[in-house]
Amino acid sequence: MDSVRTTDQRRGAPLLRRLLPLGTLLLTVAACAGPAPDAGSPDAADGSTTLHVMAFTSAAAGWNASIPAFANTEAGSDINVRTTYATSAEVAKAVLDGEPADIVHLADQGSLERLVRQEKVAADWNAGPYQGTPFHSIATLVVREGNPRNIRGWADLLRPGIQVVAANPVLSGSGKWGLMAAYANASDGGANHDAGIDYLNKLIFEHVVEGPTTVAESIDLFLAGTGDVLLAPENTALDAERRSPGIETLVPERTLRIDTEVAALRNGEHPDEAARLVAYLYTPEAQRLWAEAGFRSVLPEVVAEFAADFPQPQTLWTIDQIGGWATLDPLLFDSENGIVTKIFDQATA
Repeated sequence: MDSVRTTDQRRGAPLLRRLLPLGTLLLTVAACAGPAPDAGSPDAADGSTTLHVMAFTSAAAGWNASIPAFANTEAGSDINVRTTYATSAEVAKAVLDGEPADIVHLADQGSLERLVRQEKVAADWNAGPYQGTPFHSIATLVVREGNPRNIRGWADLLRPGIQVVAANPVLSGSGKWGLMAAYANASDGGANHDAGIDYLNKLIFEHVVEGPTTVAESIDLFLAGTGDVLLAPENTALDAERRSPGIETLVPERTLRIDTEVAALRNGEHPDEAARLVAYLYTPEAQRLWAEAGFRSVLPEVVAEFAADFPQPQTLWTIDQIGGWATLDPLLFDSENGIVTKIFDQATA
């Protein structure tokens, strides 16, 4: 057995049936917190400031909880916050195309480094004690209630007939993490690269039946009955579990820590206010709110408080331990020459 925690199956050909097109940027604007700004102006007449946070979609639960709490602090009492959600790649592209924003929250460092290279984000964005990552998640497996296919870990995904739903890693940062976790396990933490790639070949060609654009779409497909197993970050899986009693989340014994990066933009209109909001994310209050939303805290005292909610796998690799973003992102996910990109292209040809 190699799992720590345990969530009508539709059968089909053991091939990736479709990979949704990248499409255009889909933006969802969430509610603001703080005093409401005047219509037609980013700032209210009383002198308050409106910050624009652009984040990957599955971070919404955390922001929805922490923004109102921030507004109730002295640091945030005069700050409004509006949020825009999309995939990490779409957020990065929008910022590069000139979308005004103050803070980005991305699911993969590769997307953030694109902003660093174009001088949208400072090169020292990760210089603090937590390297620009206020909270973590981990890569998990989601199964049907009762685990009827007896899925225990990554090796089981290659069993004959097992169908897997995985978000498109070309666009979805969360999709990248799921496949990198599979690679980490098969390669023994990056020690055997060829074994890791061989596993991904078999997984994608023979078992992945859907490659939706976002992890949110992948969850909707899974809840609608597609597949036996869903690759999803723990925070997203737990949120889906709350919405549907018919699934369970498995924490594999060997998996990968997911880092989500928060950074202020260099050309943001309100750098001081943005710095206040970013700093708030590292406070115990905010860390507890994000933990309640399914994310793993970086503060030891909050980790201890939520220990029962977040079981620890036997082996939890970090991205640096299996090769690092600077190596793995272009190697696996380059839009033209990435190994995984090519596998997906071939599987859908």
